[in-house]
Amino acid sequence: MFRILFHEPRIAGNTGAAIRLAAVTGAELHLVEPLGFDLSESKLKRAGLDYHDLAVMTVHADLDAALTALAPCRVFAFTAKGDEVYTDVGYEPGDVLMFGAEPTGLPQEVLDDPRLTALVRLPMLPGRRSMNLANTASVAVYEAWRQQGFALPE
Repeated sequence: MFRILFHEPRIAGNTGAAIRLAAVTGAELHLVEPLGFDLSESKLKRAGLDYHDLAVMTVHADLDAALTALAPCRVFAFTAKGDEVYTDVGYEPGDVLMFGAEPTGLPQEVLDDPRLTALVRLPMLPGRRSMNLANTASVAVYEAWRQQGFALPE
């Protein structure tokens, strides 16, 4: 299935929502430290509800550790600076869908990383900075899964 990668997330509620997203879609959730919250935080647990035991989640010390653990893989970095619209990507099982921290997004040094396959974006009205992290991840994961005919993970 697909892998969701949150680079240095800051808001527990968004990560909790991503735990729930991973649980209901069969995606894996990968978090890159430092995190802006404690994994035992009540907001994280509330947003993830009772889905924590149903989700696969891994925490990585840094981006290099995450990409090494996930290799070989295609990595799609979601950013307002993306050249490609997310629906134009042909997703494959095992692809990594990477998202940046709230409120800054992915830093330039990450966007310049040669291990990234492409920079992709969700269309927005002009003058808008970004969408909510958990919402963006949901839109992307469901598009990738839709392209696979909503096949169930093995």
